[in-house]
Amino acid sequence: MAKNAKKAKGTSSPEVAEETKTVNETEAVEEPTKAKKKAESSKKDAKSEKKPNFFVRVFRKAKDWCHDMRVELKKVHWPTRKELLKNCLVVLVCILAVGVCIWVFDALAAAIIRALVNLFQG
Repeated sequence: MAKNAKKAKGTSSPEVAEETKTVNETEAVEEPTKAKKKAESSKKDAKSEKKPNFFVRVFRKAKDWCHDMRVELKKVHWPTRKELLKNCLVVLVCILAVGVCIWVFDALAAAIIRALVNLFQG
């Protein structure tokens, strides 16, 4: 039982030493293969860094733009018919009020200019 306890704790034993040695050897073997894989992938990346042709880039940009627009439009709070009519009425009233103000100031400016011209013409 004491031997089993020592093995469980990871103390020196021939079986544990062999397992450790085997693990270290496999790690040593894996490291060069990882380095080779990284070198190969960097070569592939260098080849894939070449720009796609003009039409492919334009098509991708247009596709991305359409996708982004669609996503944003899903986030929009669309007004109900009642809200839309109410807002349209407010806009029409404001347009009418600004138009009346411009008309009044134009008529006033025209009257002042006519009065000044008549005053100096005599």
